[in-house]
Amino acid sequence: MIVSTKGRYALRVMIDLAEHQAERYVPLKEVAERQDISEKYLENILKVLVQNGFLEGLRGKGGGYRLTRTPDQYTVAEILLLTEGSLAPVSCLVPGAPACERLPNCRTYAMWKGLNDMIADYFGKITLADLAAPDQAGNDYII
Repeated sequence: MIVSTKGRYALRVMIDLAEHQAERYVPLKEVAERQDISEKYLENILKVLVQNGFLEGLRGKGGGYRLTRTPDQYTVAEILLLTEGSLAPVSCLVPGAPACERLPNCRTYAMWKGLNDMIADYFGKITLADLAAPDQAGNDYII
């Protein structure tokens, strides 16, 4: 399993918004500058996050993006699943994958399934609040 740039950047954006959310929308330009990500690339990621209800956007003066939930209500698992599609270590464990003909005789399936379950469990327990430090906003770091 390799998490793509899209997945890593989505996490960075969500953490950034969690740290800088006040009672306002955070402009795309600010997030892009803090995270050193091109605005154009960021627009594509934000579009997916907005379409799936993770963020809300507002156009015009005072516009930008903000979380639709509190940071403790987002898990790393759901953010990565949205952007990556799957975190499965092998293709037979990807949701919706066709049944593998070798499954009845596969000596490694249980091992891969165990790893898949550990990944899901691990990322399912980490929230955006765990990764963000809103009391330390201004310590603009790059993950």
